[in-house]
Amino acid sequence: MLHSGHVAFFEDAAQYGDLYVGIGSDRTINELKARKTVNSDAERLYMVKSLKVVKDAWINQGGGLLDFLDELETLKPDIFFVNADGHTPAKEALCQEMGIEYVVSKRIPHGNLPARSTTALRQECRIPYRLDLAGGWLDQPYVSKYASGSVITICIEPDFEFNDRSGMSTSSRRKAIELWQTDIPDGDKEKLAKTLFCFENPPGTKYVSGSQDSLGITMPGLNKYFYDGGYWPEDIQSVLIGELLDWIEQRIWMIPLYPRHDNYDVLANTNIDEVGAKKLSEATDSCWKALQQKDAIAVGKHITESFEAQIAMFPNMVSPDILAQIDVYKPNVLGWKVSGAGGGGYLIFFSEQPIENAIQIRIRK
Repeated sequence: MLHSGHVAFFEDAAQYGDLYVGIGSDRTINELKARKTVNSDAERLYMVKSLKVVKDAWINQGGGLLDFLDELETLKPDIFFVNADGHTPAKEALCQEMGIEYVVSKRIPHGNLPARSTTALRQECRIPYRLDLAGGWLDQPYVSKYASGSVITICIEPDFEFNDRSGMSTSSRRKAIELWQTDIPDGDKEKLAKTLFCFENPPGTKYVSGSQDSLGITMPGLNKYFYDGGYWPEDIQSVLIGELLDWIEQRIWMIPLYPRHDNYDVLANTNIDEVGAKKLSEATDSCWKALQQKDAIAVGKHITESFEAQIAMFPNMVSPDILAQIDVYKPNVLGWKVSGAGGGGYLIFFSEQPIENAIQIRIRK
């Protein structure tokens, strides 16, 4: 869906020299976003090639986040130019390896025009996403049976179209779109979440999605769900105080990860026990208290403790290269975790200082 934001992006890039544009194929976008394109790749190519600032354009022949690899090797450009939400460490590393200057643009509208995004133009994308800050996995009975505990989530406005299977509750969101089309309806949010949970997990479902997914995208703000061995929380605490939500927004930074490998199984090689579940529960409770006190150092510490308790029980959540990417940022941030087990999601950092080339989110209030 070509819009003024794209044109402003192309104009910005063209200031560096002759501009060549690689376009994601319909197949690649379906793989990453789990949806069909509004306009076909042939139609998108026609429109992009018609812009006066574009020297030439093509449809990338590869797949995944590095679908442009063959074209990059053929063209051998001086500069690779991306938006902040298109930046990934893998792209940057590839350019360094090939001796290509890597430039990350910011979303700046042209003149007095409004900011535009494809997501904002797609009506169904008013359905929020969900990010869990701590305690993830405790909504599964096979974990909380060892130690009761909570999951903390924030409800995310759809300013970006997060990749499929990225740990942002994309599968539950697709079901919500089937149910409600354009946005979460008015009414009791917990009852709506139960409706969504049942719709996503009909009788006979082999792997039941955790209820933090349906709750997290249905209930606005900051929420804590307490689980005691069941699929549905025994208690829910919600915070809709704008000042606290703004404070959290300003400290969450996200860096996209590459897609997960083929034949990936997060449930392989698990080590779920009472010790691990209790550590996860305690870290989450401490994180919740620190959030209420707006103690940034403590919040970062406990987000990290929660993440470490998760990967101790579910080691396939991460790989050596994901851990290596986290190591790069550790000295300059307060806390870290990942969304999207095994890749395909995002490095999540809690930091009082800006992180270069990272994206930030808005919490639904």
